[in-house]
Amino acid sequence: MFMFLIRRSALLAATLFAVATIIFFALRVLPGDPIEFKYTHESGGRIEQEVLDRERARFGFDKPLHEQYVNWIVGLTKFELGISLWSEKPVSEEISGRFGNTLRVALAALVIGVIIALPLGIISALARGTWLDQFIRVLTVTGLSVPSFWLGMIVLLSLLAMFGWIPSIEKASFSDKPGEFLAQIFFPALVVGWRMSSVNARLLRSSLLEVLGDDYIRTARSKGVSPRGVVWRHALPNALLPTVTVIGLEFAGLLGGLVVTEQVFNINGIGRLLIQAVSLSDLSLIQGLVMMFALVYVLTNFAVDLIYAWLDPRVRVR
Repeated sequence: MFMFLIRRSALLAATLFAVATIIFFALRVLPGDPIEFKYTHESGGRIEQEVLDRERARFGFDKPLHEQYVNWIVGLTKFELGISLWSEKPVSEEISGRFGNTLRVALAALVIGVIIALPLGIISALARGTWLDQFIRVLTVTGLSVPSFWLGMIVLLSLLAMFGWIPSIEKASFSDKPGEFLAQIFFPALVVGWRMSSVNARLLRSSLLEVLGDDYIRTARSKGVSPRGVVWRHALPNALLPTVTVIGLEFAGLLGGLVVTEQVFNINGIGRLLIQAVSLSDLSLIQGLVMMFALVYVLTNFAVDLIYAWLDPRVRVR
């Protein structure tokens, strides 16, 4: 198990280094000067060359490309992501101020999606071919077909029509207004979690049906293991392996893929920050956000690998 962790940790570090290198050079080959764009945008016209040279030096854009790259990599080892070109605040501060909003919704959506997906997938597999199976399959296909942002608008309009109320657009804290705080999280999480549950319920159904047809399941039944024991002790742990992978990847994707949902529910999160950074050509902020997304993805995959090793000891052996 120790060598398993060492190999995965080395792969994690190599992946982050590759992402840091790619994003640095990819942004540098884009046309345009972000410093010039900033000051001509603010002044509404041309800016003196002396001012541009001074600002390029202040933000480090006057240095050779290889020095900028070394400073970027060294800064990452110290958890320093640079300074935002527009707000002139540390990028880590800009991200941390928004990350919590997105993370709360993503975690709530993950919990809701898993709570809905597991019983739907298991029931659909065990009731294969019945009207209940058909009903669940129609339900999950509907969840896959309906865009989350459209469903979010329907939810808000329904709340307004039936109760004359929608969650407050002003940020609420749990200590002051716990009801408003939970409402601001629950409804966007429900919208996103519903689609996540549809994906995972269908995947779990397919995996469980495949596992239930394996030889060792027939052997367990022939030995007198109860139907419940066959499902919960033998079939479900193996059927969960591909589902765990998809759940992990979807959760990581939520942290950067809630852009439209955040707009619908007026959540000041990471997705909105990324749109602002791109529209303003804030290279430092874009780099920091991409590295944050990459870190979330690799850590999520690392956690999935550990869960795999826990569910299936053969992973550790290999």
